[in-house]
Amino acid sequence: MSCFVSQVVAQNKVPPFKVIAFYTAKNDQAHVSYVHEANRWFPQAAARYGFRYDSTDNWANLNPDFLANYQVVLFLDTRPEDPVQRRAFQQYMEKGGAWMGFHFAGFALTPSAYPQNWDWYHNQFLGSGSYKSNTWRPTSATLRVEDRKHPATRRLPQTFRSTPNEWYCWTNDLKANPDIDVLVSIDSTSFPLGTGPKPHEIWHSGYYPVVWTNKKYKMLYLNMGHNDIDYENKTNKELSFTFANETQNQLVIDGLFWLAGVKPPAWK
Repeated sequence: MSCFVSQVVAQNKVPPFKVIAFYTAKNDQAHVSYVHEANRWFPQAAARYGFRYDSTDNWANLNPDFLANYQVVLFLDTRPEDPVQRRAFQQYMEKGGAWMGFHFAGFALTPSAYPQNWDWYHNQFLGSGSYKSNTWRPTSATLRVEDRKHPATRRLPQTFRSTPNEWYCWTNDLKANPDIDVLVSIDSTSFPLGTGPKPHEIWHSGYYPVVWTNKKYKMLYLNMGHNDIDYENKTNKELSFTFANETQNQLVIDGLFWLAGVKPPAWK
């Protein structure tokens, strides 16, 4: 079923930019919870800060005519699978479009339902390659701002505490890629990070980028977007929410306005 949600700015003013979010919301209850939360939070943020937010689970809308109506594209949880849609997105970005992706939008693991079969997206655009490992269970972390001069992060404190999340590690070394600017990473004071039960799900050391941009494109990837769920008792009760964090939310808003090429708003 296709869903399209539209948020019109207050007083019918012409918005400075328009955002379209694509999502699937079918894989893993934690990701589904996050997508539903995002589709509640972004319309509220759009009304507060004066932009327009639309969302759709119809990936066929990922075509040149539709994308021409929007200045920023979001991938809330997955990525397009159809070659025509992938081509349309690549062309949109190469012609100056802007993109923000969250958590599972960067996932790729071969073999899986989301294999690494899109080299431009995973190796060139994101730069991360394939998924390598993750922490478990979802826990908050102390995050460190690596680039204090970037418009998406310059209003953030040097370190801040995130909402609970499942943190990803990648096959490619993002720090070694000259096109990648790592904006936020996991601070060493977070270790050990994760609670298991499997030992490899607890990280004790290492360098883990969380937010970065590719300097060849107007893009921002945030490895955030996995709510904590009561799996153990099989209730599927939501135990945490990604947007229940004002500092983290400021990163999203400032990043969004930077991508749109609009002066960031006063924080409300």
